[in-house]
Amino acid sequence: MTKLSLEELTNINLLLSIDRIGPGKIKKLLLKFGSLENIFSKSETELIKTDGINKLLAQRIKNTLKNKDKIKTETKKELDRINNLNIKLTSLWDSDYPELLKNIYDPPLLLYYKGNLSELDKFSIAIVGTRKPTEYGKLQTQKITSDLVSQSITIVSGLALGIDSIAHSTALISNGRTIAVIGSGLNKIYPDENKKLFEEISEKGVVFSEYKLDTLPDAGNFPQRNRIISGLSLGSIVIESGIPGGALLTAQFALDQNREVFAIPGNLGIRQSEGTNALIQRSAAKLIKNAEDVLVELELKLKPVIGKNIPKPKPDLNLFEEKILNVLENEQVQIDKIASLTNLETSDCLVHLLSLEFKGIVKQLPGKVFAAI
Repeated sequence: MTKLSLEELTNINLLLSIDRIGPGKIKKLLLKFGSLENIFSKSETELIKTDGINKLLAQRIKNTLKNKDKIKTETKKELDRINNLNIKLTSLWDSDYPELLKNIYDPPLLLYYKGNLSELDKFSIAIVGTRKPTEYGKLQTQKITSDLVSQSITIVSGLALGIDSIAHSTALISNGRTIAVIGSGLNKIYPDENKKLFEEISEKGVVFSEYKLDTLPDAGNFPQRNRIISGLSLGSIVIESGIPGGALLTAQFALDQNREVFAIPGNLGIRQSEGTNALIQRSAAKLIKNAEDVLVELELKLKPVIGKNIPKPKPDLNLFEEKILNVLENEQVQIDKIASLTNLETSDCLVHLLSLEFKGIVKQLPGKVFAAI
């Protein structure tokens, strides 16, 4: 449970109750005035010297003090209820607040969660996509999720139908860890079909929400929710998304947060592939074919959890490259001998050896001698 006092929580909720004031503006106010209490003690003239706070917002901050007793009572009731429901509350100032999320521009000041936090969550990857995936999308989600989980990676998603649900379920079936971020209060689970999945994730992972318990799943909550999905993750994988699509918004948040974005290419002419193909086309996402591509790209960041077990990507080789590589498997070989052993012309061997060098598989030594790396 958060270390913040009832008074501090009340002040946060007072500020959050003001229209057009969110975590980003509150952080700026805190940076300027040092504490929540100081913010409310300042005059309108002093408040408007804060970046993003105009005269109207300054007036709202001063006027909201008349609601303090009411907000304090509501905050106390909320704390009692979350205790009874086995839900926890953490804040940006608490040691258990997710480390990756702290580093985004506008992290939620308060996070409600059900389940248990883990050190492994520092090594999380988000998997998001359409609510109506194709069979191809379903298979890709299952394969990539299970392969990432086998490397002790935590899977983050949004508990929506489709790709999100498949990612969560596959992680659980694979005895892995998964995190869900929802756009409603933790006692207002949406969609109804995922209530059982919500409970399973709560038992074996964690479900987060920045919203109070009774918050309904209003459409406007989900775009905000997506910044948390990407913010909790070292990178986000988009598997099938139309244009527009919530998964594309998650990808944009990830880019804004300086996190990696990956996308699985899809068939042309398929609506569910339009978003992923567009991301790849405009270089907003790295094209991946499997989990190995992600692990290699994030090798340095993931090394503490998977150590030396990072799988090497399997290069695409043609028949002639494979024949040459077999010759070089256990020894260094001169070009004429390579040509003889492979029954290829020397000139053809040199072309294929150059290709193998570009792929980082073969190196050339003095005297036209070649060796496998």
